[in-house]
Amino acid sequence: MLQTGVRTECENDIYCRHKGKILVKVAPAGTQAEPADTVYLATFVKNLHSVGFRLTDEVVTAAAKLSLPELTSLNNELLAVLAYHKGYFQKLEPLYPNFPSQVMKMSEAELYFNAALHYLTGGIFKPKTLKLPRPALSEEGSLVEIGLGSREEFESIFFNLVKSVVSFSPVNQAELSWFLTGYERAEALIDSLAADFPNRENKIYLLKLILERDPDFVLKHLTTTIDVLRLACAINGGDVSLAKPTRFAQLKRPHRRLMLKALESCSNLEEDLRRYKGRFLRLAERLHPGEFARLYPKTFAAFQGLRHDKKLETFNQQVELRFTEGNLEQLLQILKSRPGLFARRLDHLLRRFPEQNTAVIDAFEAVSDGITTAMLLQLRTHFGERCKKDKAEKRVFLPKGQVTKAMAVDNQLADLDESVCLRLLVLCEKLLKARFAKLPPLGRCYLSPALVNFNLPFALRSASKSFRTMARGSRLALPDKDTLRFFLFWRNGRGRADVDLSAVFFDKDFNYLDAVTYYNLKSYGGVHSGDIVDAPQGASEFIDVSISLLMEKKVRYVVPVIKAFTHEPFCDLPECFTGWMARQKPGSGEIYEPRLVEDRLDITSDSRIAIPAVFDLRERQLIWADLALTRWPLWITTVAANLWGIQLMLKSMVMLKKPNVYDLLKLHIEARGSFCDSRDGADHCFSVEDGTPFDLAKLAGEYMQN
Repeated sequence: MLQTGVRTECENDIYCRHKGKILVKVAPAGTQAEPADTVYLATFVKNLHSVGFRLTDEVVTAAAKLSLPELTSLNNELLAVLAYHKGYFQKLEPLYPNFPSQVMKMSEAELYFNAALHYLTGGIFKPKTLKLPRPALSEEGSLVEIGLGSREEFESIFFNLVKSVVSFSPVNQAELSWFLTGYERAEALIDSLAADFPNRENKIYLLKLILERDPDFVLKHLTTTIDVLRLACAINGGDVSLAKPTRFAQLKRPHRRLMLKALESCSNLEEDLRRYKGRFLRLAERLHPGEFARLYPKTFAAFQGLRHDKKLETFNQQVELRFTEGNLEQLLQILKSRPGLFARRLDHLLRRFPEQNTAVIDAFEAVSDGITTAMLLQLRTHFGERCKKDKAEKRVFLPKGQVTKAMAVDNQLADLDESVCLRLLVLCEKLLKARFAKLPPLGRCYLSPALVNFNLPFALRSASKSFRTMARGSRLALPDKDTLRFFLFWRNGRGRADVDLSAVFFDKDFNYLDAVTYYNLKSYGGVHSGDIVDAPQGASEFIDVSISLLMEKKVRYVVPVIKAFTHEPFCDLPECFTGWMARQKPGSGEIYEPRLVEDRLDITSDSRIAIPAVFDLRERQLIWADLALTRWPLWITTVAANLWGIQLMLKSMVMLKKPNVYDLLKLHIEARGSFCDSRDGADHCFSVEDGTPFDLAKLAGEYMQN
């Protein structure tokens, strides 16, 4: 087995995750050594097949030109990259090595006795069980295709990240850092950076990376007071989304001067400082504006006013006052100066002034050029849902921050006139098409209807690392197999770490039915591999659930839940990941078969409870969740006792209504292309098979650009 430990980013890792392709470096003509023998090439292909990947003919042809040392290097690199995404770099063995049959045959008394001894000894005692020979694996998984790429396409990942209208995830940040510090053509990439950045959080992360190299470039792009605050947070390793406060350490003198100079040139300085008054006061303690009062008098005066609480009516206070007064004319004049806020308050305006909806929509249309594409897409979906006569039971939100948890509230919005909603729906489509029509032509395009099941990426700040990442709420068809096998692996952090894997069952109305977990190893057609409470060298837990048996018992939704029982957050563990396999014959092959792994994702959030996905058995679909629960009282130790949180997450994911990939690409094709009924003869193919919904950087940087 390949043991790799912690890996750093590399070009083929990044390329595989974004595009499902690799680069094969062939020596220049005239310097090539003798190609490796075909037996080594066949071994290379077989090695990747064993972990669930299939190389295209183009890759095999390119690899056939490599010398033995070159082929060996490529083999080792790809195994390290691809085996990591299948979890195959660790040894996953459960408490009961003959799972699942062993657990199913054991009595409740025997299971209880073994668990009690395991707990009493702090995890030292483990049942002595001879591992029996297992039948050879008699089924195949769905092999992931790896194609041959180009240098130009690989570098397009960098430019799509830079152009992304969606905030970076930690994975994207690591990728960008590698491009700018570890890539052989980093200098060329930096020189070609665009003059503007669509997403302010992403801009700050970029500026932090090149702060020491080119401070003048950084100063040029610090255009608001909030930019300066975000940069200070980034320098101190804090949250640039500003969802959580950052503790500021001492700043270098050049950094202080740069930030004060940027603040001096900002408009609305006093008002913007008050938006985050406490944080700017703490930052001022590190900036020492008084030391530079003669150079930056406006900034010094603004901080003095902030410190002495000089009263100033803020923009938001003006808006709320006009709402209270019912003065629509003044309210529209104020909101038109900030189109983004206007868009976010549009539904409120329409409900507050039902007799003047035409004036509201006209004013909105007048400033539509200043509204981002992402916001127009969300408004289109929002008012499309508002047009429906049957209102959704819940309104679902994904608040920003480093830990993503869904929030659902009862839908108590007052009805809007259907004609108003339809007018806004048509207006948003017209604005989007006009914007897209200015982009280069697409030609003939094949668009798969299955893309309607994949949401657009709007909340990626806390997205976990996985081989294929989807936007939350996206739905993916399950393989045609009866058994789902969930798995979990973790290693101790500062002390003993007890992480538990559970599977919770709900009916079609979201009523709790039962759970397979550490205190209930067999139930409802599910079986647990046994609870492990200490993982100095790593530990694994598995759960098998039979789709057919669960459906017979009226189970519709299965929710895997990961809980840190010892209350150490996942981010403090050196390693923690989870995933799932689809099995038809769960007793054949090894318990952990990398070629059958469908998804594996790292659990690294600053939380103690994670919900990676929801499985809808009736629709035979996986619903991508990648959520965290941040509150679980210390006295609660069971899944059943925390049903309010799990049930809320389940409802949120099932009811989530967001703009989808199909609708976005359909608008693009209508604006600058034509539709093609088949893949043959198409200039562009947009489908699940082509990886369209998983290439989030391209969707956010190329198709959602403003």
